[in-house]
Amino acid sequence: MSSELEVRPVSTAAEHAAFLELPYRIQGGDPHWVPPLRMERREHLDPRRNPWFEHAEAAFWLAWRDGRPVGRVSAQLDRLRLERHQDATGQFGMLEAERDPAVIPALLSMAEEWVRARGLTRISGPFSLSINDECGLLVEGVDTPPAMMMGHAPAHYAAAIERFGYAKAKDLVTYELPITPELPRAVARLLERSTLPGPVSVRSMRSNRLLDEVRVLVQVFNDAWSENWGFVPFTEAEIRHLAHSLRPLIRPELVWIAEMANEPVGVFLAVPDLNAAIADLGGRLLPFNWARLLWRLKTGRVHRFRVPLVGVAKRFQGSFAGGEIIYRLYREIHGALLKTGFTGGEVGWILEDNVPMRRIVELGGGHLRKVYRIYEKALA
Repeated sequence: MSSELEVRPVSTAAEHAAFLELPYRIQGGDPHWVPPLRMERREHLDPRRNPWFEHAEAAFWLAWRDGRPVGRVSAQLDRLRLERHQDATGQFGMLEAERDPAVIPALLSMAEEWVRARGLTRISGPFSLSINDECGLLVEGVDTPPAMMMGHAPAHYAAAIERFGYAKAKDLVTYELPITPELPRAVARLLERSTLPGPVSVRSMRSNRLLDEVRVLVQVFNDAWSENWGFVPFTEAEIRHLAHSLRPLIRPELVWIAEMANEPVGVFLAVPDLNAAIADLGGRLLPFNWARLLWRLKTGRVHRFRVPLVGVAKRFQGSFAGGEIIYRLYREIHGALLKTGFTGGEVGWILEDNVPMRRIVELGGGHLRKVYRIYEKALA
């Protein structure tokens, strides 16, 4: 007979280790799950190394039964998000659970209690840890591996969350973009007839000025996404952290910037899909996997990419001019991807109701790959 389920806060070093290790046991048997790098996950949850904690706080719990962990969850609040959206909403994330009907309700109850105790009246998630990190629960596309910075989840998670009173707040979609020998005809036709109000130049990033160029990417991101659901801008400390994180993956020929009168008006960033390089490493880089990973990234053994960022300045959004800017950037990146042996990759995520961007990707040859759901619940 099973012992009683107990949910306890993570406090000791051993409990932190158990929290980090739990996904490897729960999802390790799924052939489509990609074990994340333990070193990166450890840094992500470390307030001394992740600048997100400068404007946010989080708590973590493990569910225990028969002396072993059977589930985990986080609860968090982001002061920048609360100031921007004024919606009294906290968040949950980092959710993992065995197929035990009691575990997810017990974990979410604890997260809700923590959020409610801080005077908030709504909870949403999963966010691990913010909307600028891995977010959403996979609800469509479980039969393919996730791209980097995107999650994977057993099917029973969604049903358990919904039974506990959570409803859909928003879906996030990703697209598969195959690399064909020629640009899609629709893209070529649009590029033949310019609708831009003035001269626009495109350039690849300057590799010797990585931090400055990441600032340019974030500048366009903060403008282009400023009206989007759930948007939270990057801080300067987060920009520096992002530049450091991207350094091993950045290829200048896959990062293009559009400028008008020396002002950035569009960006398109593609990177080798790290998940395609680490899928068989078991989440460990030591002692020898460091060399394997670097060799794969440097020698063209990774044939998939991810586009985590593509956008145009807000004043061009929803217009033919905005589409032309994106396609000009994509024309350059498409050539580089083709030349270096990439065969396809994932674009996204994109908000489900961002119809203009979805149409741009679809006309460019993209087809729906995965759907991730953000849930929400009012707290009495």
